[in-house]
Amino acid sequence: MTDGPTTALMRKAYARWAPIYDVVYDKLTEPAARAAVNAAVACGPRVLEAGVGTGLSLGYYPSQAEVYGVDLSEDMLRRAQTKVDKRGLTHVKSLQVMDVTQLGFPDEMFDAVTAQFIITLVPEPEKALTEFARVLKPGGEIVLANHFGQPSGPVATLEELASPVAKAIGWSSAFKASRVEDWARTTGFMDVVELKPLFPAGFFKLMRIRKRS
Repeated sequence: MTDGPTTALMRKAYARWAPIYDVVYDKLTEPAARAAVNAAVACGPRVLEAGVGTGLSLGYYPSQAEVYGVDLSEDMLRRAQTKVDKRGLTHVKSLQVMDVTQLGFPDEMFDAVTAQFIITLVPEPEKALTEFARVLKPGGEIVLANHFGQPSGPVATLEELASPVAKAIGWSSAFKASRVEDWARTTGFMDVVELKPLFPAGFFKLMRIRKRS
């Protein structure tokens, strides 16, 4: 698979971020990541973690889970593999370099697909969501943990003012939850079943999207 210009730029960006990613993101994102993991494993043991990064959330899964992680960045995945080896995380079945818009898994393989803090960074998020739905078993869920911009009101105004800073660390307030909701409606077989605020102060949100049986 040949990278396009955007994908190549993302690989370079992740390579720069990899050494400091854990320091910057760990404590801030842990509560939301744990919530996403808990929601995913509630659907069943076999989970795909899309955009697994340096594997910050891999230790949050129970031992009986079967976790498959994919990421665009080899640098990130090397760090994730080190965590798996050092901690003996036997529930992690594979870590692979993969574009989330072109998943190399068969249809209906997973009980849940979770994507934490990446959907607003993917150049073609709807394409990624469609791939998540394809590899998801009927009755399973896509579980997103992410910052979504407020649709309106004073918080939305503040987010717009802070957008250059947010963009620099990988979060876009321009991306609203309604974009994912619109995608779910157009599929005809995916339903948003939950959207709830998470730490800190609702900045992150958990979204669960269920595939109809």
